[in-house]
Amino acid sequence: MSSIATSNDPTQAANNADPLRLIDVDHVRFCVGNAKQAAFFYAMTFGFQVTQYSDLTTGDRQMARYFLHQGNIRFILETPLQPDHPANTELQKYGDGIKDIAYTVHDAEKAYERALKNGAVSAHEPETFSDENGTVTTASIRTYGRAVHTFVSRTGDYSLRELKHGGLFLPGWKRMDFVLNQYNKDNPCGLRYVDHCVGNVEEGKMNHWVDWYENVLEFKMFKHFDDADISTEHSALMSKVMASGNNLIKMPINEPAEGKKKSQILEYLEWHSNTPGIQHLALRTDDELASVAELRRRGVDFLQLPDTYYEKVWDRVNTMLTDHGHNPVKEDHEAIKKLGILVDADDEGYLLQLFTKPLQDRPTLFFEIISRQGSQSFGKGNFKALFEALELEQERRGNL
Repeated sequence: MSSIATSNDPTQAANNADPLRLIDVDHVRFCVGNAKQAAFFYAMTFGFQVTQYSDLTTGDRQMARYFLHQGNIRFILETPLQPDHPANTELQKYGDGIKDIAYTVHDAEKAYERALKNGAVSAHEPETFSDENGTVTTASIRTYGRAVHTFVSRTGDYSLRELKHGGLFLPGWKRMDFVLNQYNKDNPCGLRYVDHCVGNVEEGKMNHWVDWYENVLEFKMFKHFDDADISTEHSALMSKVMASGNNLIKMPINEPAEGKKKSQILEYLEWHSNTPGIQHLALRTDDELASVAELRRRGVDFLQLPDTYYEKVWDRVNTMLTDHGHNPVKEDHEAIKKLGILVDADDEGYLLQLFTKPLQDRPTLFFEIISRQGSQSFGKGNFKALFEALELEQERRGNL
């Protein structure tokens, strides 16, 4: 999803022919138990600006919602206000988590109709919000488990271009001056894009959802990892990475594989009411060391790797780079080790990445902080070390 910063505004008509041409990740919508408190958490720990809201004071009797942004990343945090709201059942069963990965398109209604024709199940029929300044049209389809994809098309003051420059998210929303906004401007975390979003599904269902993304959203296979790639002594999983036709949107899909003990996918499913869902969101930065250093300073909990990881990683990574005509990793090796950052390379370049621990008490959703220096892969060389670190955390939680 990383190159979306260069994508065209939806008001431009040159590429209107394909209804499922995805322009951007319009927003990521979280369902949380207390949106006001969650907004403070993501502002304080990850440096997001909290700039807009919709709640009882704006006339919304059903939901309290907050708009957060950083770079080209946009979050909506929402909490139900009425006891009989369906979102209360979701919160009770699944806890806080991501409900929706929404895509900007040229025409939300046409994208929705095309998806239904391709076999999608509707989650929400097209709805248009408008005032004298412009319109926003949304329509949603169901994907794995409780998750949905919403198509969003925008005009006038609500266009994607305007939204990126401080425009309102929807008609009726209000701007706010949040206490941490200036602090976060003065102490940036440097997160810029949604790089990819990973879903966990039940054993034996990965290929079903791969077919779904191919047929319904007209994605294609980008990468494939099997249990030989992603395994340890105790657990394993398989993963296939699906990408939109223009490679702007990437959605890896994981399923558990047979192992001696419980994999991280099985742990997720167990604590997610045995329902597929979004496991982690990868956020791109241009400077991994600066971003991780600032996030650590703010108290973000990251997975810890043993020092032995760095005894072998540089020979592996720099040999791969030089064999393919690339320069070695330019960042300071000792600083990378001190910050606990993982390094990997492929024939296109290298990447730096690090994973947080779960963002809430249930061991489900977490973030990945990633920087790409040419590499378009997902850290295959780090899988074993990463999963061993995850297993240590599972063991501490009593879930291995």
